[in-house]
Amino acid sequence: VSLGNICRSPIAEAVFRKLVTDEKVENKWMTDSAAVSDWNVGRSPDARALSCLRNHGIETAHKARQVTKDDFQTFDYILCMDESNLRDLKRKSNQVKDCKAKIELLGTYDPQKQLIIEDPYYGSEKDFETVYEQCVRCCKAFLEKSH
Repeated sequence: VSLGNICRSPIAEAVFRKLVTDEKVENKWMTDSAAVSDWNVGRSPDARALSCLRNHGIETAHKARQVTKDDFQTFDYILCMDESNLRDLKRKSNQVKDCKAKIELLGTYDPQKQLIIEDPYYGSEKDFETVYEQCVRCCKAFLEKSH
C-alpha cells in the first residue's frame, strides 16, 4: 500500500504476482495493491512504473483504488512503503472490527535492510528502477518467510 497507488505499490503487486506465478503458488495468494488516499482512484499506474515493469518483462492492468475496511478483514498481510503509510494504515485499522491483517513495512523483509521504499514520483527512471529492485528483494524474502 502507498499514498497514491500509481508508483510503488503497483510495482510491488506486479512483482509479487510474477514471483508466485513463477513458483506455481499463485492459487494460494490473493494479491492486490491500494492507496491510503483517494487522489488517483481509477487511474493506471504512472507511465514510468509501467515502463520499468515492461523492461523486466512484467505487465499489469492495475487501476488505482483506495484501501477499504474489507481489506483489513480479508487480507493476512498489508505491506506498505513508508512510515507515514504505516501510521495511516494503523490508524484506519483501529476503526475496523476484527482486523485480521498484519500491517508491516515491506522493507522489513529486505535482506539489504533498506527499510523505506521511497516514492519515485518526483524522481527519475533510475528511482523507479531502485523501487523495482527493492520490491523484488523484499517480495522474495517475504514469500520465503511466509511459505
